[in-house]
Amino acid sequence: MAVFGKAQYIKRVEDDRLLTGKGGFTDNQTRPNQVHVVLVRSPHAHAKILKIDPSAALKSPGVVAVYTWADMEKEGSGYFVLPAMFPNADGKKPDMTPRRPMAKDVVRYVGEVVAAVVAETRAQATDAVELVEVEYEQLPSVTEIDDALKPDAPQIWQGAPGNRVGFNRFGDAAKADAVFKSAAHVVSLDVVHQRLIVNAMEPRAIMAEWDGDRILVHIGSQNPSVTRDSLADIILKMPKDKVRVVVRDIGGGFGMRTNIQPDESIAVWVAKVLKRPAKWRAERSEEFAAATSGRDQLHKMSLALDKDCKILGLRMEAFANVGAYPSGAGIAIPLFVGPKVATGTYNVPLVDLAITCVLTNSGTVGAYRGAGRPECLLDLERLMDTAARQIGIDPAELRRRNFVTPQQMPYTTAVGEKYDTGDFNLFLTKTLEASDWNGFPARKAEAEKRGKLYGRGLASYVEWTSAMVMNEMAHYEAKADGTITIWMGTQGMGQGLETSFTQLASELLGVDPSKIKIAMGDSDRVGGVGSMGSRSAYIGGSAVLSGSEKLVDKGKELAADALEASTADIVYAAGRFTITGTDRGIGLGELAAKQPDKRIFIENVNTVDGIAWPNGAHVGEVEIDPDTGQVELKRYTTVDDVGRPLHRPIVFGQIHGGVAQGVGQALLEENVYDRESGQLITGSFMDYAMPRASTFPTFSNQLDDSVPSKSNPIGAKGVGESGAVGSTPTVMNAVMDALWPLGVRNIQMPATPQRVWAAIQGARK
Repeated sequence: MAVFGKAQYIKRVEDDRLLTGKGGFTDNQTRPNQVHVVLVRSPHAHAKILKIDPSAALKSPGVVAVYTWADMEKEGSGYFVLPAMFPNADGKKPDMTPRRPMAKDVVRYVGEVVAAVVAETRAQATDAVELVEVEYEQLPSVTEIDDALKPDAPQIWQGAPGNRVGFNRFGDAAKADAVFKSAAHVVSLDVVHQRLIVNAMEPRAIMAEWDGDRILVHIGSQNPSVTRDSLADIILKMPKDKVRVVVRDIGGGFGMRTNIQPDESIAVWVAKVLKRPAKWRAERSEEFAAATSGRDQLHKMSLALDKDCKILGLRMEAFANVGAYPSGAGIAIPLFVGPKVATGTYNVPLVDLAITCVLTNSGTVGAYRGAGRPECLLDLERLMDTAARQIGIDPAELRRRNFVTPQQMPYTTAVGEKYDTGDFNLFLTKTLEASDWNGFPARKAEAEKRGKLYGRGLASYVEWTSAMVMNEMAHYEAKADGTITIWMGTQGMGQGLETSFTQLASELLGVDPSKIKIAMGDSDRVGGVGSMGSRSAYIGGSAVLSGSEKLVDKGKELAADALEASTADIVYAAGRFTITGTDRGIGLGELAAKQPDKRIFIENVNTVDGIAWPNGAHVGEVEIDPDTGQVELKRYTTVDDVGRPLHRPIVFGQIHGGVAQGVGQALLEENVYDRESGQLITGSFMDYAMPRASTFPTFSNQLDDSVPSKSNPIGAKGVGESGAVGSTPTVMNAVMDALWPLGVRNIQMPATPQRVWAAIQGARK
C-alpha cells in the first residue's frame, strides 16, 4: 500500500460546486406545500409573560398557525435538560436550567422565543409576527459577570444561588501561596475575554419534511447523528430510526453547530404537527441575539518566577458567563477544556486554578473556535511578555528558559495532561528566523520617524484536540464501476475534509482521486460525534488508513477465490490484485462486480491511542497611530507543528482562517449588552466590527513535520483551531509592546482605536 504525504496536492474537491453556486446549503432547500416559520422574540432581558394573544396574527393573510410553548408541551414535546456537571465551590450541585424551544412564563434574555408564526410564505409570517401581542412585566436583569456575583444581584434561577452554576479547581492553593511569597518576580494581569458572535456565512436554517411515518431534517450541523438523537429523544419523542438528519454544505460551523439549538427545533416540531414541510432560517439579527456565542470570561492571573527567570507557579481565578440557559459546552469549556492547556509549552511545576460559571440575563454561551484554549493560552502568553518587559529580558529568551524539552517527552503537565511529542524551542527558533526577529529595531525606528508607535508580539502555543472521543468511522464501499465511497462520521463545514480524505485514500489505495467519493452528513449512514475539537484529520484520517487496509485485506481474500490462488500469494497495487510472479490479476471494480450485491463493503471504526498536541509559535508586528489609536497589523509569521499534514494548502488555509478570527477578537469584535437594561447594543454589523481582507498583511506561514504525533498511525496533530489559539495573544502582545514605553501596562480586548487612544491619553496625563 502506498505511503501518503506526496509533494503534489489535488485540487479541492469541494470547490467546483461551491464556486459555481451549486452548494447544498440548507436555505436553498425548498419543497412543494412548505410552510415558513418565523419566531417572535422577547424585547426584554428579564420579564414575566403575562399574556400572549395571537388572534390578530391568526387573521393575517397566509397564516396557518401561531404556536407557544403551551402548544408544544400539550403535544408532548420535551425540552433540553442539562445535568449539573460540576458542583459549586460549596460542594452543592445547582439546579440546572431547562432550555425550552420557547419560553414558559418568564423570558431571561433579549431574543428568547415566546411564539412561532407559521404561514404560507416567509413574508406573510414576518408580517404576522408584528401582530402577536405579548404582555410583559419587566423584572430586574443583570448581564455582566461582576454584577451577577454581587450579593444583591437579581437571581436568574432560584436553584442556582448567587447565579453560580459550577466550579472547578486544579492544583494546590496552599503550595501556591508559599511559592508566590518566595518568588523573585511576580507578574499579575486581569484579562477580559469578551463575548464573540460566531457569524458563520450561512445563518442557522432548518428544512423539515414529514415522509409517512418518518421525518427528514435538513440542517447545517457539525454532528448529524447527535442532532438526530436530540430531536428524536427530546423534541419529537419518536424512535431514532424514524428521524433522519441530512447535512450537505455548511457555511461555517466554528462550534456553534455542534448540536441543534432549542429555537432551531421548533420548525422540526411544526413539520411533525402539520405533516407539511416546514422551513426556518434565522435573520442575521437573530444570530446576534440568540445563537450561541463564544468566550465571555474574566480572568485574574499571576505568574511567579525565580531569580533565574524560571517559572515557579501559575495562579488563575476565572469567571465564565454562560448566559441564562447554560449549554453543556458552555459549562465544560471553562471548567474542563481550557485548563488542559493552561501551562502551555512551559515547564510549570505548580498551578492554582479556580474557575466559576456564572448565570446572567444574556444568550447562551457555547463553543467557539478554540473553545477555552485561546483564553488560557492568551493568559499565559500575556503574562510571559509582561514578565519579560518588567524583568528586562528578551521575551524569546524567557520562553526558552522555560520550555518543556523533547527529552522530557512524554511530559505530564501540572494539570495532569500528557504531551506525547513536541519540540517547542525548534518552532520558536524557526519562527524568529522567518519573522526577521533581529530586523525589528530597524522597522521600529522607521515607524517612529513617521510619528507612529511600533510593537512586536510573540506567542508559543500548544493545542489540545480530540473532543475526548478517540474513535471514528470510515466505512468503505467499492463498486463495480471502480469507484470507492467512504462513509465518514466526520462532517465537512468548509475546512476541506472531502479533499484531504480523498487525497489520503487515493495515495493509500493507489487509485485516481476521481474514483473516490467521501460521503458525510447522513444520520442513516454515519455515526460518531462529527467534527469538532480539531479531531477530524488525525482521528478521521486514521480511520481512512485502517479502512483502506481492511479493504485491501478483504479484497485479497476475494481475489484469491476469484483467481483460484492462495491469499498469501495475492498482492495489491494501484487498484489491482495479482498473483505474485504472474500477470494474472483482477481489478478492484471487476472484483466487486463478482460479488452477490455487486460491491465490497467494509465496516470500519478505528480508535487512536490518545490526544494529539499541535503547537507552534507566532510573531506579529503592529503600527499604531498615536493621534487616532488606529492599530494596523503590519507583519504576521507562524511556524506550526501539525504533525504530518494531509494536504498542505488546506492546512495553510485553516491557519489563515484561525488567525483571522483571533485577530478579530484582539482588535475588532465585541458583543455588548447595555448594563442597565440588558438590551443588546451590538445587534448588527453596523455595531459589531468584523475583520476584512484589508485588516491583514500577507501571512508568512511554514510547517515543519519533523515531530509527528505518536498517538495515531498517520502522525497528524490537527490544525482547525491552532490559528485562533496563537494569534490573539500575539497581536495583544504586539499592541502592548508598542504602548509600553508610554506607561500603558494593560489594555482589554478588543484594542479598538477608541480604547487605544484613551489609554495613550491616560498615560500622557
